[in-house]
Amino acid sequence: MDEALILARAQFGLNIGFHILFPSITIGLAWMLFAFRVRYERSKDPAWLATYKLWVKIFALTFAMGVVSGVVMSFQFGTNWPGYMNRVGNIAGPLLAYEVLTAFFLEATFLGVMLFGMNRVPGWAHVLSTFMVAFGTTMSAFWILALNSWMQTPAGHVTEGSVLIAGSWLAVIFNPSFPYRLTHMLLASGITAAFLVAGLSAWRLLKAPADPGARATLRFAVHLAALLVPLQIIAGDLHGLNTLKHQPAKIAALEAIWETEKGAPLTLIGIPNEQTRRTDFAVKLPRMGSLVLAHDAGAEIKGLDAFPEHPPVAPLFFAFRIMVGTGVLMLILSFTGSYVLRKSQPPWLLWAFAAFTFSGWVATLAGWIVTEMGRQPWLVTGLLRTAEAVGEVSGAQLGASLTAYVLTYSAMLLSFIVVLTHLAGKGDGH
Repeated sequence: MDEALILARAQFGLNIGFHILFPSITIGLAWMLFAFRVRYERSKDPAWLATYKLWVKIFALTFAMGVVSGVVMSFQFGTNWPGYMNRVGNIAGPLLAYEVLTAFFLEATFLGVMLFGMNRVPGWAHVLSTFMVAFGTTMSAFWILALNSWMQTPAGHVTEGSVLIAGSWLAVIFNPSFPYRLTHMLLASGITAAFLVAGLSAWRLLKAPADPGARATLRFAVHLAALLVPLQIIAGDLHGLNTLKHQPAKIAALEAIWETEKGAPLTLIGIPNEQTRRTDFAVKLPRMGSLVLAHDAGAEIKGLDAFPEHPPVAPLFFAFRIMVGTGVLMLILSFTGSYVLRKSQPPWLLWAFAAFTFSGWVATLAGWIVTEMGRQPWLVTGLLRTAEAVGEVSGAQLGASLTAYVLTYSAMLLSFIVVLTHLAGKGDGH
């Protein structure tokens, strides 16, 4: 593979991986802030006011990080992937513009009122502003996921010369995988935000066990996680059925199914070996692969032998298991927490939630690796190869800028985590 292509993919992967950390918090956290604000408006309990003021600061910081990293990422479409914009810009451009016009402007406008207007506007207006910010973050996800889903399962387009244009915007937006991806991402953000709030609240309670605001947010977040994680499992299963139908090569790669067979086994763990086309040290459950993937223990599952080109197996295989494994641990912890917190808040449970503060990031990043690498060697499935879209920037230039990105993003991420833990440790909104 060409050096420039490898470095361009690495650079964009770093950028999108860094960027997704912040929307994965803000989408869910915005709705939690709305719930906190409504609770205070109804009860006038000062604990909910302090909670709101604390978490609105964290939201503002996370929102700013997402904006900065998102702007950098959008520039890379032109600098590193000009072939992408030349070929599909008539579809990608409007969808990105819709996100800015209908979502980002909405968020930015009402964010000012939400941050600085509590004592300057009526209570109902401030509650409405918080709702509009939450609605705006969800609309941002809507447009971005519409574009990403179209790249995975393109529909509604027509070809004019060498470029693609929208034949039906409804078909482009509501392409076959869009409803599943949007639902999966919204639930992922809700779970990520819930564990962030629970973890930082637990961190505060380890220092101040009687803090009423931290106790309230811990219980709220844990109960929310216990609700959302099972829903995510259901949504993930439906998404898997959709992927099996529209992207069977991705399923074959992430499950390391080398040969087409009926009653395929489920490989729990192992080490995929693409040279020998087998999974070394595999632990398998007979016929369970077909049952899980197709809901039929005797169903035929296409293996990698059915596809002349397919995604890299090992990254998808391990990333998928990291995502699922993290999700199972989150399910166990949220259920345990919901039960135990009814009567007490033992230190071991607080330490467990503190340790899982950023577990949502782990699952989200693993899921995005499966999503994006699982589309290879295509940038737009069946229409544009990744190698056809890369620009003419040299490997040396990409290597230098990639190094700069790694150093800058590492410093930013470390600073972000330090500020978050500091604010949570203080435990108030002042």
